[in-house]
Amino acid sequence: MTKEKKIFIMLVEDDKFLRELLVRKLESAGFKISTAVDGQEAFRKTKDEMPDIVLLDLVLPGIEGFDILEQIRKDEKTKDIPVIILSNLGQKEEVDKGMQLGASDYLIKAHFTPDQIIKKVRDILGSK
Repeated sequence: MTKEKKIFIMLVEDDKFLRELLVRKLESAGFKISTAVDGQEAFRKTKDEMPDIVLLDLVLPGIEGFDILEQIRKDEKTKDIPVIILSNLGQKEEVDKGMQLGASDYLIKAHFTPDQIIKKVRDILGSK
């Protein structure tokens, strides 16, 4: 990773504790972070700020994560931004739906530590 440009992550998470934990971990790993706590804010900020990657929770107030993912993929400006779904919804149907809608990966929160999430972000952006 070069010094001049930090990887910019949009974190969409409505759980305050988890959001703050991930922001601390991601920032200490050298990433630049922007956060959104609901669906409308997530799509607007993704379009305005153009992050390198989006970490997207599915269960959100207002618009749910699957709908945000669809909006990101349909919009000409944001369609190529990688999106990692980060959710506790881990049924096969949900994972399949997320991948069919264009997610780069689907991580079940309970199964991944913040360090593993950081590695996944680096893996996906390294192969971009």
